[in-house]
Amino acid sequence: MNVQRCLDILREIKDVAFATVDENGFPQIRIIDVMIVENEKLYFCTARGKDFYHQIITNGQVAITGMNKEFQMVRLNGKAEKLEENKKWMDRIFEENPSMNAVYPDESRYVLEAFCIEKGDVEFFDLGKEPIVRESFTLGNTMAKEAGFLITDSCIHCGKCERICPQKCIIDCKINQKHCLHCGLCAEECPVNAIIKRGK
Repeated sequence: MNVQRCLDILREIKDVAFATVDENGFPQIRIIDVMIVENEKLYFCTARGKDFYHQIITNGQVAITGMNKEFQMVRLNGKAEKLEENKKWMDRIFEENPSMNAVYPDESRYVLEAFCIEKGDVEFFDLGKEPIVRESFTLGNTMAKEAGFLITDSCIHCGKCERICPQKCIIDCKINQKHCLHCGLCAEECPVNAIIKRGK
């Protein structure tokens, strides 16, 4: 798995959830089409009159997620940038997504603005495998963020975390991050509080 394949999965799903925050800081979510994916970049569009457009212009931060029929989920958190040469981009988007012509016929397509996400964090989460598979990637030149849990040197090697882990991803007091659910059960049940959240 890699960043491009994760973006390809979002494009294959096409109708995915996009989340932003409004002017009062409240979360807002809607289904938006992923219009183009190429060169580790994701492209979408929205109309200038929509609240979604104004939230992106104001803040730029977008969270995207989708799950396919194989129970593979992709999450993308990044900054959306409005593209220049909008007419050119809208023509290309409509060429690659012809169903858009029925929604915005003829010249009405130009009320839409094209956006690109080329920097952010990407997570792949495969619930269709046993054990589950989780991988994280960066988009563009962003810094990778650590997630999940870590067993520290305070561990007394009692083995409780290994016995209770739902995915059996703890062996010899080490967590295999690729198969970790990030559920936190090991941290909750550790008798000496030796397990901490990564990235804190």
